[in-house]
Amino acid sequence: MNQFGKPFIQLITLMVGLLALATALVGVVGLVIYVSYSGIKLPELSPPDQSTIAAAIEAPAKPKGLMDPVGMWIAPEWSSVDAEPNAESIRYGRELVANTAEYLGPNGKVKKISNGLNCQNCHLQAGTAPLGNNYGAVASTYPKIRARSGQSEDIEKRINDCFERSLNGQGLERNSKEMVAMVDYMHWLGKDVPQGEKPKGVGIYEVPLLDRAADPVKGKTIYEQQCQSCHAADGQGLPKQDGTGYIYPPLWGDHSYNSGAGLYRLSRFAGYVRANMPLGATYENPLISDEDAWDVAAYVNSLERPSRDLSGDWPDISKKPMDHPFGPFSDEFSEEQHKFGPFKPIKEAKAKL
Repeated sequence: MNQFGKPFIQLITLMVGLLALATALVGVVGLVIYVSYSGIKLPELSPPDQSTIAAAIEAPAKPKGLMDPVGMWIAPEWSSVDAEPNAESIRYGRELVANTAEYLGPNGKVKKISNGLNCQNCHLQAGTAPLGNNYGAVASTYPKIRARSGQSEDIEKRINDCFERSLNGQGLERNSKEMVAMVDYMHWLGKDVPQGEKPKGVGIYEVPLLDRAADPVKGKTIYEQQCQSCHAADGQGLPKQDGTGYIYPPLWGDHSYNSGAGLYRLSRFAGYVRANMPLGATYENPLISDEDAWDVAAYVNSLERPSRDLSGDWPDISKKPMDHPFGPFSDEFSEEQHKFGPFKPIKEAKAKL
């Protein structure tokens, strides 16, 4: 009996299932007929907008980079130095920029006149990186009058400014072998730039201004997430074992740049970081946002570092940049706002003047 019972039950189950399906189909057909004769209009399905589809297909992906690389300044091919009559001096100049501390740092084998940083800590890839504070426009724009000093400055004066401020040390003698070599190197880098011109990609990226003040508290979090793996939790960087400088430079403290350095201005530090930091970032592939760049700049520049007498700077105080952090000022904004922002009101006030 069991051998016939099981197939019989399966047959009954199949028939019940077919009956239920037929009932459902009859219901659907009936509903369609009812709707058709009742006057109820169902919404019409319009075909997709072909122009919208085409635009979505053809539209290029929004570029992530900060600037189009087309037309960007590129340093001359290094191998071409050999053809220069002063090739040896140019090569020495590049070596001094890349490894300043080895020759002119606290344990320098030529002189001991600086804090252990290298010029290329601020001027990346020996001053050749696009938007890495490069030297592409040095030869074409110097000598020039600089508002900070109120005087005409040549390349030698500008180099010594960096030694005295960013390297928190002493300047070189103008006719020294080292000064001549560094000037020769910068002239060679800019040899193809027409006089008076600033090619695309020189200097530091200009980060859009925030509608608020830069926040050191938020910046501390950004620093811990993005920066301290190289520059250390205490900001003192990673020194070389042989004492000839740093693998990663200190960002504050006794061995960092002083209060007169360009990077002590928030816009300069934020622009430098936005296009080049953390490790692996470039202007074509930035790794942090505008806001994070401003905030981490506020954090780093809020910490202790060597001071410098700036009483001779900006003899015309109306020419002080919006983010110069020391008074007196020609406007009514506070020193705090000149340091951390918001900078838009200051910029707008300057524009009206």
